[in-house]
Amino acid sequence: MTTDPSHSTGSVARRRVFYIPGYDPFHPRRYRELYRKEGAEQAAISDYALDLKPKAGGGAYGWQVASQIGGADVAAQVEVLVWSDIVKDSMATGIVVTYVQLVKTAWIYITSGALFRLMRLRKGPVIAALYPLVFLLGQLGLAALVVRLGVAFGMAFLPMGGLLGLGVGAVLAVALLHWFRRVDNKVFAYYLMHDYAYSAQFNGANPPELEERMADFGIAIAAALTHDVEEVLVVGHSSGVHIGVSVLADLIRAGRVPAGGPALSFLSLGQVVPMVSFLPDAHRLRADLAFLSASDALVWVDVTAPGDGCAFALCDPVAVSGVAPVGQRWPLVFSAAFTQTLSPQRWRELRWRFFRLHFQYLCAFDRPRDYDYFQITAGPLTLNARYAGRGASAQRITRAVNKYTSVVP
Repeated sequence: MTTDPSHSTGSVARRRVFYIPGYDPFHPRRYRELYRKEGAEQAAISDYALDLKPKAGGGAYGWQVASQIGGADVAAQVEVLVWSDIVKDSMATGIVVTYVQLVKTAWIYITSGALFRLMRLRKGPVIAALYPLVFLLGQLGLAALVVRLGVAFGMAFLPMGGLLGLGVGAVLAVALLHWFRRVDNKVFAYYLMHDYAYSAQFNGANPPELEERMADFGIAIAAALTHDVEEVLVVGHSSGVHIGVSVLADLIRAGRVPAGGPALSFLSLGQVVPMVSFLPDAHRLRADLAFLSASDALVWVDVTAPGDGCAFALCDPVAVSGVAPVGQRWPLVFSAAFTQTLSPQRWRELRWRFFRLHFQYLCAFDRPRDYDYFQITAGPLTLNARYAGRGASAQRITRAVNKYTSVVP
């Protein structure tokens, strides 16, 4: 990793943090409570102090953090760049529309060849992508079985025979499908189906409403870069990573990152970039990946873990997408190493909780090493200074796997 001469000290007393969630329909207070709970636990484990207070003033939802780490006092303002309303709208579909989305999304990933190329990277996120397809088809199969049993029952025991049985079976099948929909907060089949369908609906191009929101995100980050702080840190998680890539690429291209201003840092966590960049029309994302990876206007660190079955662990998102430029600088790719940074007991508790593990990057580690979300967001060092000299993981995947590498329509 290189050091930007304009920020050679790497020390931080004031920081602005912008968190970009993944495809998440929940209110951003969820992230405040997660930060509060897990930050307190990490502070106790690692012997430092964190104090959260409500954010002053208007603007995006957020909170203030005051820390004492390594003898230094740091003030950080964390803001959530909200697109949960867009997610909610995209999920507000009926059962029939969801099954139509299933067919369309599967068709896009299979006929484009993206699904088979993604399998060459990591099996976990591909299994996660197939899970809603299998689960929803299974639900539909059970509903069809109910109809068939209704017909058989009607023919055997009801006066009007099969016709009445068909009606009873159809009513029960519809009720069963609605029940599956109501309990999806436990199985996440509909949720994941909507997630993949949203990314794939335009073959990898961003939906118009998301592009408009991303422009708003850029305005907020650009404003922070004019404030009297030492670092502006953008954190993208899951689907929020590819949003962050494009927002930051737009900012830098437009000359909205002032020379001599705060250090601009990008931390990508649990990224699923190939799910989008491998699609035929993801020209904008691939162009932004290539541009950002060669920029000297920011520092980009990418953290994943093989234990996270929902992320493309240790896959360089630029290289595997086939757009790595000559002289690629970013991202620095390394692992949060869940099996080493979580105690055996804690790992046993979390190992099969796949969705919880996908959020572990935002949580406390009881055997921390050099990755600590709370020291990164509220500690006394810039992202660059914290990982100066830190090598990339030797297990990272950098081979170009993507068939679609065009960066213009």
